[in-house]
This record gives sequence, C-alpha cells and structure tokens, in this order.
Amino acid sequence: MPQQSYDVLIIGAGPAGIAAAYRCHQHGLSYLVIESGTRVFQGIANTYPAGKDVYASRPKDSEEPFLIEELRPPDKPVTVEKYLQYVEHFVEHAQLNIQFESLFEDAVDEKDGFLVSTSQGALHARRIVLSFGSSIPKELTVYGDARMVAKTLGDPQKYVGMRTLVIGGGNSAADVISSILCAKRQANDDQPVYWAHIAETFDVNKNTAQRLGEEILLGGHIRLLPGAQPRIGEVDKHGVDRLVIRTSEVRESDGIEIYNALSFPMKNVLACIGSQGPLPIFDKLGLQSIACAEGVCHVAKEGDRLLLLTADFESTRKGIYVIGGGISPSYMRISAGSIQEHKHPNLIHTAINDAYRVIETIQMKKGSAT
Repeated sequence: MPQQSYDVLIIGAGPAGIAAAYRCHQHGLSYLVIESGTRVFQGIANTYPAGKDVYASRPKDSEEPFLIEELRPPDKPVTVEKYLQYVEHFVEHAQLNIQFESLFEDAVDEKDGFLVSTSQGALHARRIVLSFGSSIPKELTVYGDARMVAKTLGDPQKYVGMRTLVIGGGNSAADVISSILCAKRQANDDQPVYWAHIAETFDVNKNTAQRLGEEILLGGHIRLLPGAQPRIGEVDKHGVDRLVIRTSEVRESDGIEIYNALSFPMKNVLACIGSQGPLPIFDKLGLQSIACAEGVCHVAKEGDRLLLLTADFESTRKGIYVIGGGISPSYMRISAGSIQEHKHPNLIHTAINDAYRVIETIQMKKGSAT
C-alpha cells in the first residue's frame, strides 16, 4: 500500500511546529504535524510551573513583530494555562492536521523527498521541518521488543484505577506522582503508585517534597522501590506489552542470581528519567555540526556542538530544516562562503518567526519547481 505523501512533515507541535502548520495551511501546502505528546505545546506544558505568566517577549536587539499574529501571546501577561487554552482553541478552529502520540524514528532519502518512519507507520514527505524543543525526554532503554513507556504525564486521570509505576528519582518524577495521587484521591482510588529509582536515594527539592508529602498525608498510597532496575520489555501471551523491573538482586558464589521482580503493563508505566538535547537526533539524521573552540563562539560554551544551517534554516542534508528551541542558544550560519555563530534566543517569538521564514522558503521553492 503506498504511503501518504505530504509537501511538509513537521516534527513537534510547539510554537514553531504550530506556526509552520498554520503557514502551510494558509499556502495550501499539504502537511502533517507529528507530536510525541498528547497535546499541542506539550513542552511548554511540561516545563512551565503552574500559574507562571507567559510574555510576548522579543529578542532585545529585534523590533520585528510576530509574523503570525494569531499565535502571539497577549501584551498583558497571562498564565501559561490560559495561553495554552487559547492555542488549543486556535488549533481546533483552524483544523490543523496533527497526529499525537507519534514518535519520529528515521528518514531515508528517496525520489522527490524522504521515506519517514514513525511509531504510527511510514509516510512520504518532500520536506521535513524539525521543530522540537531543546528538552527531549530520555528513552528508557531495556532489552526486548515491547513498546516503550510514556515519558510525559498528559492526563493523570488515565492512571486512576490502576497500579502505576513511575521511574526516576528527581523532581519531575515526584511532581508526576503528586499529580497522579491527587487524581486518585479525588476518584477515591486506593491503588498505589510505585516509585522506582536505580539509586538507593531519591533527590527532590524542598517544595516538591512538600507537595508530595501533602498528598501522602491526605491518603495517597505510595510504595518506594530504591535500587530498582528496569530490565526487560516483553510481550506476554495475551499480547500485552509489559515492563519487568527488578526490585532486588543477590548473586550467589556459584554465579546463580536470585532476584525479585515486578511486571507492569506498559500503559501503567511512566519514565521520568531526565532530558537530553536534540544532538542524538541530528546525528542519526546525518546533520553536520561544529564543535565550539576558544575564541570562535561567544554565546555557546567551548566544546558545545552547534548545528550548521543556512540563513533559511536548511541543514546540510538538503530538504531538512531545523527551527525553534532545538537550535538555541546559537547555531552556525552558513552565509556567503563563511561560517559564523549566530545567536538564537529560545523564545516563542523566535520560534514563530523561524517557522514563517521556513515555510515561505519551501513555498517559493515549490513554486519555482512547477
């Protein structure tokens, strides 16, 4: 069966991705946005504390307006919740083409574009726009073929009525557990949340620990699993993807290992094990970068690797563009035969205007080719 084909595949439904999708919509370009999370602006929802204000900030050295006015935050600051609600209404009204809970896997060159693999199948795209942010959740790597676990909470209500496993020993894991315990309490659900960490101690700050402690005092059921090791992703005889996690292990003198383990359905598991930058994805796609040396970079740190991009944000792999927070705080711009570091603030304004320019470039190239 032939794959669905698009003029533009947009990876990430943050400010840059939504702006790119809307501009494609205005130009009549066929497009698809794939987003690993369950909502638009998932990265902002995950990283902005509740109640934090969102500002219509511009880079200090730029007077350029928001090139897509519909996505501009109000001049009078509003909470992140209100801004996200506005964006969601805008996306629904514009009927933007977004596929949620879809992970980008790889892109292979083929005639007139790329064959792209995602967790929801393959498709063809003439151009690819990488518009993900700088904080990409780390994958939980275990042996086996089972589907990997969720990395963001989304709706805590979906964990009501089930024993849940949260992996990770830091503030993110503790915040997720607090939210799930709150949802369970409101639904009179006494199923426990298991909190597993590879180390023997958990490390959370005072405020996070206080919030978690309040939920426990209000009746939240939590079971700690220090020193636990996620080991195997398996498919059981009923076809259910499961994660096996060892909770204790003893090695006998003759080499025999004795251990206790728990097996959870993957849908019951969340892995909050930190984030990484986008460089592993850039490397997988073969996008060239340059390591900063002393005296060369003034924004990035010495040793940091910066992506090579044209003034139109096209990478060294023709047809793949990179915009948004994934290239902040700077990138290497190729221009007039020279390569120089170019400052790139991680702002909503910057992401939206990046997207506008890239889609204008793609539209212009499509027009000249026809």
